[in-house]
Amino acid sequence: MIYAFDTYYFDDHAHTVCIVFEEWTSEKETRIFMEKTETASGYESGAFYKRELPCILSLLKQIKLHEGDLIIVDGYVTLGNGGKMGLGEYLYEALEERFPVIGIAKNEFNTPDLQRKIIFRGESETPLFLTVKGADADEIKAKVEKMHGNSRMPALLKKLDQLTRMR
Repeated sequence: MIYAFDTYYFDDHAHTVCIVFEEWTSEKETRIFMEKTETASGYESGAFYKRELPCILSLLKQIKLHEGDLIIVDGYVTLGNGGKMGLGEYLYEALEERFPVIGIAKNEFNTPDLQRKIIFRGESETPLFLTVKGADADEIKAKVEKMHGNSRMPALLKKLDQLTRMR
């Protein structure tokens, strides 16, 4: 199974959602998990994980992961060639490196990263940015390119983003 996570921040709480789907090409999710939590901390440039990781870990308590499962986060796994960790790598470590974590970001992080892959989908000239820990980035890139939907954002990830914004 593939578990895609995203969190949206309101003034008084965070809303974290996980959409679960079976295959990279799935048109529909098999399950949705949602949770509202207190915001752990304010936004800190370069330390996004401090805000979002507690939300994801809290929601993961409702989910039983199995060998072979994959996790997608809205953001980066790695933050450059210097070894700086992104949200996804902190999650990968928190899960004892048992499950591959895939970061799909909409905005480019301006530090060079040889591991980062650029993905163009549909007719969009604006790329997505892929980083991965625990799996082959080139293989994951090919799978993300084939995800359902014709726009820049795969349909299920677009739905995930919309669900996080619902109170």
